[in-house]
Amino acid sequence: MEKKLKYVDICEDLRNQILEVKIRPGDKLPSENELSATYGVSRQTVRKALEILQNEGYIYAEHGRGTFCSELMRHRKQSKNIAVVTTYLSDYIFPRVIQGIDWVLTENGYSILLKNTKNSRGMEAKCLEELLKKDIDGLIIEPSKSQIMCRHVNLYEMLDSYQIPYVFIQGSYAQLKHKPHIVMDDCRGGYLVTEHLISMGRREIIGMFKADDTQGQQRHKGYVQALQAAGIAYDPDKVVWFYTEDRKSHPYEKMKRLLEERETLFFDGVVCYNDQIALQVLRALEEAGVNCPQEVAVTGYDDSYLAATCRVPLTTVTHPQERLGEMAAELLLRLIREGEQAKETQIMISPELVVRKSSGA
Repeated sequence: MEKKLKYVDICEDLRNQILEVKIRPGDKLPSENELSATYGVSRQTVRKALEILQNEGYIYAEHGRGTFCSELMRHRKQSKNIAVVTTYLSDYIFPRVIQGIDWVLTENGYSILLKNTKNSRGMEAKCLEELLKKDIDGLIIEPSKSQIMCRHVNLYEMLDSYQIPYVFIQGSYAQLKHKPHIVMDDCRGGYLVTEHLISMGRREIIGMFKADDTQGQQRHKGYVQALQAAGIAYDPDKVVWFYTEDRKSHPYEKMKRLLEERETLFFDGVVCYNDQIALQVLRALEEAGVNCPQEVAVTGYDDSYLAATCRVPLTTVTHPQERLGEMAAELLLRLIREGEQAKETQIMISPELVVRKSSGA
């Protein structure tokens, strides 16, 4: 008769082999018959040991194929690697956001794996698939086209099952709103710039917003609220929507057409999605011989390096680029150390108005 706890010994031996990487993630375990022969016990005893390991997440069974070491084991040991995925890497505000992340993580002995998605949902899914196969302790990610429903939530669920914490920055998906994230109060920011133009006597204000991310939708919401608070009727004809794919051409081309139609659609101010879009508007105004801010006032968003250095310095909204990166890294480290006990996992940063020449102040 077998000892009552023999299956416990088998379980501990297999567990140790997995933890010591003698059995690697994805490796197929010997069959029940082979294990029975190796340990000199019945298949029933082997099956008990395997059931415990499967319940603990060390192994999984595939019908008709056998039993395999779980990918979860790849992430059980500390790698001191953190993945950072942003929509872009080298332009606009992203270098400073990444710099803030890097500073905190380096101070705490971590290395960064950098990836970018070019704001493509397909590329984001591909990045996540690759990262799930690597040794990482956590992930900081800026979602791509965050206003559109995420079709790869299963990859985030896999991160959860592997116990890899992640933090969203600058937006989050509707299905994952409850997950840790750090964002700007973009509705408030849109309100501030619109309210400022109204305070400067502008009443016919065009809005230019990005349609496929939550930042654009929230900034538009703030724009609408400021108009309503001032008793100005919202006019959808005065709102220009653009997408990631046409962001480098559509705002400029649309502003050129609006200027040609200005007698029928008069406007004296433009609230822009960000500083990059504001520069396209300024270019179109200059080419049409329209003075900014005397005839048309313009505002940006993000207080990027472009805002202070362009031909007409931009009134804009602060974006604490490095600090946002630092906050994201600090939050992720808390999640790694404290797990679900970590507090303040959903943080909203209050924006401030930066007034310069473009608004006529």
